[in-house]
Amino acid sequence: MDKWLCAIQKLIDFIDDHAVDNPSLGEISKQAGYSPYYCSMMFHRVVGTTIKDYMAKRRLCMATMAVRDTKMRMIDIALDYGYSAQSALTRAFKEAYGCTPAAYRKNPIPIPLTMKKIIFPPLHYTRGDTAMSNLVSPFQMITFIPAHKYLGVYKRSAIKNGDIWPSHECDLLTGFVSSIQNGHPMVTAHTAGWAWENGKRNYFYGAGVESGYSGKIPEGFELRGEFEGSYYLSFGHPPFDFSTENGEAMKRVEDLAWNFDPKPDGWEWNDEKCQSYQCHYPEGIGYWVLRPVKKMK
Repeated sequence: MDKWLCAIQKLIDFIDDHAVDNPSLGEISKQAGYSPYYCSMMFHRVVGTTIKDYMAKRRLCMATMAVRDTKMRMIDIALDYGYSAQSALTRAFKEAYGCTPAAYRKNPIPIPLTMKKIIFPPLHYTRGDTAMSNLVSPFQMITFIPAHKYLGVYKRSAIKNGDIWPSHECDLLTGFVSSIQNGHPMVTAHTAGWAWENGKRNYFYGAGVESGYSGKIPEGFELRGEFEGSYYLSFGHPPFDFSTENGEAMKRVEDLAWNFDPKPDGWEWNDEKCQSYQCHYPEGIGYWVLRPVKKMK
């Protein structure tokens, strides 16, 4: 199965780069070096959907972002993202989201984006051959985050489209988060974290929003805050290779973050007023845990 996960990931990467061109099954299967029939069968077994359906959903996801984030004409978006006509895009859009592209552009409420790109977790950790050659010791710094609210999932929620919960990296949950408008410039979409509740540290997932946020709250989500402006001790590791170093990098950062004593530097934790945050972009900014602090009296 290891070999097939690698092969399927090649297919997924190719589809993401060429979805708007509507490549044929033959062109796609060449990327893995197997017959179209065998690729189709294994793709469905591993991913849980057909190649055709996965590609269609990825195209619609890309087109949806263009509708929201650009001023392109709908006809141009339709043609640029592989649809035969504007009516074909409108039909697919309405079937997926219950509204037309034009209506969504006028009122870009959170919607369940059709398909986030699938990336299979690496198997290196279970085999014990993780290489740590590029990892360094984690470090800390002080960061100030202005007042904000947080729109996210804090517990398991049963919604009409299925269950969602904070650590559930499903297309439905990440789709909603990706579509949230008016996000906070620092607590951005997909910034997860932990809140202390009844003496326990509970995980949450979502996006920070500005203090004045008055938009729609998706089913299963909570709008919490306002969280006051606060300094945060930021514990981080610079960019690293996700496929071989992710587990160890996260462990090193969290070991430092959750065992650090800020008092010698004149700080104390501010957990009762603010949440702790997690930023995880291995090839971009690396891995960070941010814990709120305040000056000791």
